[in-house]
Amino acid sequence: MEEGSSEKEEDSSSSADARNYTQVTASTGLSEARIAYISSLSLEGDGYEGIKGTGNFNYGEALQKSLLFYELQRSGVLPDTTRTNWRGDSCTGDGADNGLDLSGGWFDAGDHVKFNLSMAYTASMLGWSLYEDPDAYEESGQKEYALGNLRFVCDYFIKCHPEDEVYYYQVGDGGADHSWWGPAELVDSRTNRPSYKVTATQPGSCVTGETAAALAVASLVFEKEDAQYSKTLLKHAESLFAFADKYRSDSGYTAANGFYQSHSGFNDELSWSAAWLYLATGNKDYLKAAESYYDSCKKDTNWALCWDDVTVGSAMLLSDITEDRKYSDFIEQHLDYWTVGNNGQKINYSPKGLAWLDNWGSLRYATTTAFVAAVYSESKFCPKEKIDTYWDFAVSQADYALGSSGRSYMIGFGEDYPRHPHHRTAQGSYVNDMNTPSQSRHVLVGALVGGPDAGDNYNDSVSDYNKNEVACDYNAGFTALLAKLYTRYHGETIKNLGAVETPEDEFFAEAQVNVPGEDFVEIKAFVYNESGWPARNSKALEMRYFVDLSEVYDAGGSVEDIQLTTNYMQDSSANGIYPWDEEKHIYYISIGYTDGALFPGGQENYRKEVQFRMRNTKGVWDNSNDFSFEGLSNGSLTVSEKIAIYEGGELVFGSEP
Repeated sequence: MEEGSSEKEEDSSSSADARNYTQVTASTGLSEARIAYISSLSLEGDGYEGIKGTGNFNYGEALQKSLLFYELQRSGVLPDTTRTNWRGDSCTGDGADNGLDLSGGWFDAGDHVKFNLSMAYTASMLGWSLYEDPDAYEESGQKEYALGNLRFVCDYFIKCHPEDEVYYYQVGDGGADHSWWGPAELVDSRTNRPSYKVTATQPGSCVTGETAAALAVASLVFEKEDAQYSKTLLKHAESLFAFADKYRSDSGYTAANGFYQSHSGFNDELSWSAAWLYLATGNKDYLKAAESYYDSCKKDTNWALCWDDVTVGSAMLLSDITEDRKYSDFIEQHLDYWTVGNNGQKINYSPKGLAWLDNWGSLRYATTTAFVAAVYSESKFCPKEKIDTYWDFAVSQADYALGSSGRSYMIGFGEDYPRHPHHRTAQGSYVNDMNTPSQSRHVLVGALVGGPDAGDNYNDSVSDYNKNEVACDYNAGFTALLAKLYTRYHGETIKNLGAVETPEDEFFAEAQVNVPGEDFVEIKAFVYNESGWPARNSKALEMRYFVDLSEVYDAGGSVEDIQLTTNYMQDSSANGIYPWDEEKHIYYISIGYTDGALFPGGQENYRKEVQFRMRNTKGVWDNSNDFSFEGLSNGSLTVSEKIAIYEGGELVFGSEP
């Protein structure tokens, strides 16, 4: 049985656990509408549905999961239709340094910078796929998710373009961001988030051109879905293209240096965007511009379509539009290099069949070129003798990514898939350390990892950012390839699929007896915030230590005789002693954490210490009947299930008398 086939065992217990969790509201910070939406979703889903596939792998399931990955990369305020319980709102203050709302968009990779060049490339590829293979999305039931992802990112691009010759192309400093390892939901409290723009005096034609392409193709995709939105997208696309075309310079595009600087220049992005604008408007001036800029492109047949160089994409569009053989000749030379060889040169193949271009994101290049090959194999310009060569190449590279080499490189697909991606939020560290915890806490469903080296060697390690990081642009061509394969082979999808997991304990307490005496007890306790479903800077945490004062009342005293002394309160406060069951003389000491100081993502912040003493001023005290004293030892910390922790008034750890 192939990995990812539709033969699947049901796991109703874990699904039920995940769904029970969605009944919790206040403690998660998720909206009630969001919780209602995900209440029927789980990682396992409820079996398969749709058209049974005839391919080597289940391309329907793979397509479905690749689209879910983009939802897990979202920044800002998440829509209620986001299918996960371990991602929450994040970076909602983006743009505040410039008086703008620049929240939204996608985080780039396993980090939390928003790089618009790679983001716009990803959006343009998703848009191209929807334009190229609309039936694949319709028939697989994935259209709403694909459109939802495209709209989410295009909304962000519109925010980034507040006026004609101003465009914010990046939020977050790469160096500062990479110096901290923690979940996206805590970024605002840990790192600086500057926003960077290009202007008339400091332009950036590559990034504005790529964004124009993304918005132009999106305007085509949404033309029948939402005509007014389509017009808005086109308006911004034309303005951004005019901005890029007018200045033809990347002098202001500097903040991405070292990460996403454009080595190919801006001619390819301007040709690509002009071609899409021609298709969207019919204006022949755009076609002339597309052809003119194409002539100035570097045209490296031995490279690949990617975030930096979209020449191949432009050639594909211009070949269909103009029917000029110079475009299809370039495409064939490029695809021949990747398949049978071109003028004595041929790409390296790994022993197990991966067309291997580069050590960084090897699968990204192979699967994107496979998409190009699949599209061109269906073109009327493709020679008959090359149709099968190009198509078979496309299938082989998709299959390699999905498991033909003996393992899957798509997280959540098949049995042997990557478990430790280089991804801060999925790994879920609460102490700013990629090795703590040792296991990734979340399944980053649908993400394509960077991939193996030329010898098929791969290391599933969180520290291997070369082979095991993920990125939106890694998935871009891969998603498009899966949609293309679906058109021919189909494949079932999973009912009620979501990245909805059963949480571990997110909050817990350790305690010890410091000094027990005849008329008092002194307790030292730590409260931990290791939240991850989603991670959150909780400002409504409370710890309760329960005591039974029966012996005090039997001796003629009362709770008024109990003296509470706080020896040490780390970012917390002792609120006092409160009745729990007055008839039985059970009370609790309340310790509050209400200033937001207890949050995951740092060595000093995820746990806080308290020390307090309870003394009976009339001299009678018995620890043995105290609910929260049970299991504690003198001078040795232990996790105590008899100490209760509440978030927003809801019990999230421990038990009550």
